[in-house]
Amino acid sequence: MPPSGTSNKTLQILEAAEQHGYGVLAAIAYNVEHITALVRAAESRRSPLILQLFPSTLVQLPSLVYAASAACKGASVPISLHLDHAQDENQIRKVVETMPFDSIMVDMSHHEHHENLQKTQELTKLCHQKGIAVEAESGRINGGEDGIADTGELEALFTSPEEVEEFLGVEIDLLAPSIGNIHGDYPPAGPKLDFDRLRSIREQINGRVKIALHGTNDFSPELTKDCIAAGTAKVNVNKLLLECWSKFLKENAHLSIVQIIDQGIEVLQKETERWMVICGSAGRC
Repeated sequence: MPPSGTSNKTLQILEAAEQHGYGVLAAIAYNVEHITALVRAAESRRSPLILQLFPSTLVQLPSLVYAASAACKGASVPISLHLDHAQDENQIRKVVETMPFDSIMVDMSHHEHHENLQKTQELTKLCHQKGIAVEAESGRINGGEDGIADTGELEALFTSPEEVEEFLGVEIDLLAPSIGNIHGDYPPAGPKLDFDRLRSIREQINGRVKIALHGTNDFSPELTKDCIAAGTAKVNVNKLLLECWSKFLKENAHLSIVQIIDQGIEVLQKETERWMVICGSAGRC
């Protein structure tokens, strides 16, 4: 059976968000500095947070998952640890057995539809045996991010009502729909989302799973708020937050390493706090 919303930390966080109409940042971290800034922001703003790692990070920095887990457990506000876009079946099996994640995105969207469902169902059962919540992607969201298979050569598919029911049938806990969102940067015209489709998906699932929004690069505060109002509980962010960190590093390479770390953390913390206010999660803990 899927982990209950009363025992799994990711689902606890998102259940509260859904009940009270706000969104929770699910923020990618690539290093300890990012983790520090994100957790400090959550504690400063009394906001829940989902801390996310990419599968590539587990290979590049194997110990980072344990630093992230310790930060989540030691925080004074609810923070869960999530593995985003896990696409390697063998890695997923290893993670389930050996690593302290609260939730995993089992991303088989680079396979054709039937195989995607079959593999997702098998891996979901494995995760649930360990109390790990599962997110999956219905339809197909085009583009690619760091360490993620680029689906640009595959046809983008908007999530259909039939697909929603099929993914609910494999007992996932979080659904990442395709509504015109893409992984990576948007064209100059910016994001163009199908809000009628998103609202319809929310009505169809009727609380059975939580909605996760991917592809938030170039989102405005207003667009983010509209997505939350239409049913999004989990707001995945990568470049949206970390661009300020990258910009700071480029502009301040002349500083000492200690100054770069201290000031960089402060810059990222402030930007994270700003987005927590935008998402409505500030002051909820």
